[in-house]
Amino acid sequence: MPYYRPEDSRPDPATLAALADAQPVPFWLDDPAAPAPRPLPALVGPIEADLLVVGGGYTGLWSALRAKERDPGRDVLLLESATCGWAASGRNGGFCATSLTHGLLNGWERWPAEMPVLERLGRQNLDDLLGTLERHGIDADVERTGELDVAVQPWQVDHLRELREVAGRLGRPPDWLDRDAVRAEVDSPLYLAGLWDRDGVVMLHPTKLAWGLRRACLDLGVRVHERSPARFLAGDAGGVRVGTPYGVVHAAKVALATNAFAPLLRRLSPYVVPVWDYVLVTEPLSLDRRADLRWRNRQGVGDAGNQFHYYRLTADDRLLWGGFDAVYRFGNGRDGGMEQRPESFAALAAHLSTTFPQLDGVRFTHAWGGMIDTCSRFSAFVGTALGGRVGYAAGYTGLGVGATRFAAGVVLDLLDGRDTEATRLAMVRRKPLPFPPEPIRWAGIELTRRSLARADRSGGRRDSWLRTLDRLGLGFDS
Repeated sequence: MPYYRPEDSRPDPATLAALADAQPVPFWLDDPAAPAPRPLPALVGPIEADLLVVGGGYTGLWSALRAKERDPGRDVLLLESATCGWAASGRNGGFCATSLTHGLLNGWERWPAEMPVLERLGRQNLDDLLGTLERHGIDADVERTGELDVAVQPWQVDHLRELREVAGRLGRPPDWLDRDAVRAEVDSPLYLAGLWDRDGVVMLHPTKLAWGLRRACLDLGVRVHERSPARFLAGDAGGVRVGTPYGVVHAAKVALATNAFAPLLRRLSPYVVPVWDYVLVTEPLSLDRRADLRWRNRQGVGDAGNQFHYYRLTADDRLLWGGFDAVYRFGNGRDGGMEQRPESFAALAAHLSTTFPQLDGVRFTHAWGGMIDTCSRFSAFVGTALGGRVGYAAGYTGLGVGATRFAAGVVLDLLDGRDTEATRLAMVRRKPLPFPPEPIRWAGIELTRRSLARADRSGGRRDSWLRTLDRLGLGFDS
């Protein structure tokens, strides 16, 4: 059965009409159950700090919070260009995973000898993350329902078998579900098989997490200045200077957490590209519609395609439906005009109809896009610069809700000169391969996107271009 053929991405008029009232903002940021906190004042005048954190998303918030928890006497200051959690941390699907390597198979292909350690550290990281939420009273609508990986083409069944076999080598195989069993969990006529990872993923409300971390930082004495974009970074004999529109911060150490945004360190530019991802959210589903879906256990779901969809239920029983398109704009385009892409929303709406025909007529209330900080190995990398006075983490490639906490801790270890199990990992000691300059970068990414789409349409067969990337250790997916 073909999966999402080109004609499947051209919705009928009724499907398009379901998008008519969709608000062009992220649902999480517009959720009346999670009112946004008041913006904090911008930084004004010269100021000093022991540790400056640049960026108020998950990586920056975890960096600031963990730094204060390790040393309550450390003077920590955080700068955010807009408001904390407004970018990727407030636009993602809310899948918080144990994986530090963007999935088990990606890590197995790159660091097979280290995977037992990486899996253990990842599970410990998720446990500690949830412990932090409890300790600081952060209500992020956490649901420990796990995740279903589903096959919607025969070749994907083989992919899931490989994934389960590797997980078994590491002692934690997910539950295998045949066609009837997976459709008993979530009912789609496309499903052929599935894996249920019961404890490796939790679902949560992304902005409630970000705003809760912000409050926890403030409670511990972190100085937070929003609407304070960092304009430059320079080293001097006594530390590092970072300039904002109204002032300059002089800090002994700096942790950079700018992710998909233009890095303050020029050396990082070849390692991260911004890729745009798109998401829809429906109106709350009625009891009858939920019964038609059978989705009683509320797992997060992702299909096993190269161009894949991820989806879940929100706390008020809306369906969040995202993924598939991964759009790169020539020259690392980051302008806000990319947040709304009607052709991507139309394709997503059509794909939802194909996956769940029983939801015919459901309307969408929110439609948005956001940047993913993509690197060539898919998983985050960390490092230092300026003689160890500046640390950085980036490259999560869309699976950073949990991994940001781990990366923040590693960056602090590196800045403090600590020799730890994490800092000794090859994943930490080595950076991914850089992307080539333009126009080769754009051409290579476009060729990769088209080859991945072709593989999805041809039984998963990878063409010569994808096989070359495999040999080089490069990758690119949605």
